[in-house]
Amino acid sequence: MTRVALQLSPHPDDEVAGMPATLMALRDAGWRVVNLACGLGRPEQHERRRAELEEACRRAGFELLPCEPPLALSAGDDLAAAEETLVDLLAGVLSELSPALVCAPSPHDGHHAHELVGRAARRALEALPVAAPPLWLWGVWADLPFPTLIVPFDEARLAEIQHALAAHASELERLPLDRVIEARAVLSAGVADERVYGSGAARDPAPAFAELVCEVVTTPAGWQLGAPRRFAAGAPFAEPSGRPIGWWLSAESVHARLRRAQCT
Repeated sequence: MTRVALQLSPHPDDEVAGMPATLMALRDAGWRVVNLACGLGRPEQHERRRAELEEACRRAGFELLPCEPPLALSAGDDLAAAEETLVDLLAGVLSELSPALVCAPSPHDGHHAHELVGRAARRALEALPVAAPPLWLWGVWADLPFPTLIVPFDEARLAEIQHALAAHASELERLPLDRVIEARAVLSAGVADERVYGSGAARDPAPAFAELVCEVVTTPAGWQLGAPRRFAAGAPFAEPSGRPIGWWLSAESVHARLRRAQCT
C-alpha cells in the first residue's frame, strides 16, 4: 500500500516554503504527498491564489486537497472558530487518508495562522482513537528550537523547489521567498549537526543545502521528540528519543503571548 504524507499548509506557497525538500524526497520514494490547503488568503485573493496553488502542486507532484470553504485565517478573523473547524475537519481527513506521516507548521512559528494550524494538527492527532502517526514540524517565520531531523539536498532539488515556488508569482512580488528558501537551506546545512546532535557535534561533511525538521511522536508517556538523525527516504522513521516535548507543544507561543498583551 502506498504510504501517505499529509501536509497542512496555512496559505498557498507554504506547501513549497515549509519542508519541500523532505516532501519531494518522500514523493520520489513512492509516497503520496497530499497538501491540505487550509486557507487561500483574503477573500478577494481566492481565485488568483487557488490557481497559483494548483499549478505549484502540479509542478511539485503533490496532490491538492483544499478546505471547502477556505478557512478565514487573517488576523482580524475569528481564529478560535477557525481552529475548531480545522480540528473537526482533520478528524475526517485523518480517518479517510490514514497517513503514515503528518507535516505541519510549528505551533510556535511566529505567525498566527501557522501557529493555529500547528495547534490543530497536535489536537487532531491527540484525539485519534488509534495510534497517531509521527508529526513533522517545520518553521518559516520563527526558528525551530528543537530540530531532530537533517534533510540534505543538492542544487537539482533546490531548482525543483524554486520552479514550484515560482507558480506563486503574486506572492513573490510581495515577498522574496525564493531567496529566503535558498538562504535558509545554506544556513541549515552549515549548522545542522550542532543543532540536531548537540553543540560541538560535526559528524558528516556539510551538504550543499539542508532542511531542518522537528519530529514529535506520541507514546504512552506522552509526546516525545524523535531521535536525532539524517533523513533516509527508505527508512524515514526511528524510535522516539525519550525526551518529553508535550509541554512545549501545548504551551502558548511567545508570539501569541505578545499579541495578546498588545490587545489588553
